[in-house]
Amino acid sequence: MQLRVAGEQALILYLGAVATAEISARVQAAVLAIESVLGNDLVDLVPSYASVLIVYDPLRTDHLSVARRVRGALHTLRIEAKSVVRTVVLPVYYAAEAGADLEALAARTGLSVQEVIELHTGTEYRVYAIGFAPGFAYLGQVDERIAAPRLATPRARVPRGAVAIAERQTAVYPAESPGGWNLIGRCPVLMFDPRAQPCMPVSVGDSVRFESVSRERFLALGGDLA
Repeated sequence: MQLRVAGEQALILYLGAVATAEISARVQAAVLAIESVLGNDLVDLVPSYASVLIVYDPLRTDHLSVARRVRGALHTLRIEAKSVVRTVVLPVYYAAEAGADLEALAARTGLSVQEVIELHTGTEYRVYAIGFAPGFAYLGQVDERIAAPRLATPRARVPRGAVAIAERQTAVYPAESPGGWNLIGRCPVLMFDPRAQPCMPVSVGDSVRFESVSRERFLALGGDLA
């Protein structure tokens, strides 16, 4: 573990060099421990793949005090082997009309479209980070047989709910935006809703499974193919 200054009112804690399920569990445990020891001195915590950004109130404390308390909390940090991980199931309509790259990805990998779907739904993913846009959850790891590089030329418009793959990561686009990932389906669940509480259905550290649904079920759940 390394703790470094990251600005006038922030420290960043590094818990590993690569993203793994074990490191993700350490990140989540560290977040809980830091929240406990910093209390009202804390402004924000931003967990990521293998790090946590700690933003504190400089009118209440300073980086020396924060660093001392964080190190103390981490010294006694224990990762429970049977810690409860929340599992979120997201429905997906997999089809060419919903995922423009589904058939091309299947052809490139030498698999059938159904095999691509089965591999994508057959894996349980970890939410490693949320970024790029509110609600954009980076999920890993995709089965290496369906891993695919980003598009050489990103699309100017990717629809909200698009389910996509880039390398060994997968994600659901929370809103219409540009994007260069391979589109394989569409999810009807809102990945970010500022009016809801919580505003996102997943958090860093959660487990996510995708469930294949029919076109009719997708539309009934509020999906949009426009």
